[in-house]
Amino acid sequence: MRNIYLVAQRVWVKLSEDRIKTTRRDSISMKKALLAMLTVAAMSSADVSTAQDAAAQANNPLAKIQALNLQNYYIGALTGDSDETANQFVIRYATPLSLGDSTWLMRVSVPVNTLPVGTDMNDVTDLGDISIFAAYLFESANPDISFAIGPQIVAPTAQDDRLGNDQWQLGIANVYFNATSSKFQYGYLLTYQNGVGDTNGRERVKLAAVQPFAFYQLGQGWYTGGAPLWTFDLNNGDYSMPLGLRLGKVIKANDTVYNMFVEPQYNIAHEGIGQPEWQIYFALNMQF
Repeated sequence: MRNIYLVAQRVWVKLSEDRIKTTRRDSISMKKALLAMLTVAAMSSADVSTAQDAAAQANNPLAKIQALNLQNYYIGALTGDSDETANQFVIRYATPLSLGDSTWLMRVSVPVNTLPVGTDMNDVTDLGDISIFAAYLFESANPDISFAIGPQIVAPTAQDDRLGNDQWQLGIANVYFNATSSKFQYGYLLTYQNGVGDTNGRERVKLAAVQPFAFYQLGQGWYTGGAPLWTFDLNNGDYSMPLGLRLGKVIKANDTVYNMFVEPQYNIAHEGIGQPEWQIYFALNMQF
């Protein structure tokens, strides 16, 4: 009887030891699984955060990275008696520059204009006046707020005088962009340019422009908003103030952020002949 008791006791001890080992193995496995889940969740959260940051900064004209924009304005109707259309295609390149301890952003815009000109209003397509501005980027305590100001120059590069102003122009540019919210970003671009030197018999240019912009992120790279360009001719009082609504999509592939959008615009207030009545603004912007 005693032998049976000893055997039973040994079996019980063995089973207890096996249960302890199994419990320890299960505990270790659970810890490993939990750690793996937390790692995947952290990586997913980081990916989402990166995507949100890319979407929020995709429309920042002061982003401290190189950018190449291919933008087009199709003008479906011009003010006046004619039913003519027009078009402007713009290649725009921007890059940050370091001068000593300061940071600047240089932006070059090269337009190709198609305009109805002359008494017969025939379309002429050619290079327009190239503009360059270099804006000094002010240091901000909040990296999501950008503010810059600097000189602007417009060169009389139009191959047909009717597609440009036929004079050098100097001016100033000021840009502000606020991306403190991952959902809503806003800002503005202000420019003023004045003709200098020989105007070749043309009226000296005095042109101001305001471009307010606001964007709301819809999720998964989609966003809406607008960036109308309002122009004011300070010589003759002509002006153009379009307003529109944009639908855009931001995609990040490797180190490049692609921003594609279309923005129909209607001119809510204008003065003068040859202003856009309505236009479609669409573009592919790339940051890299």
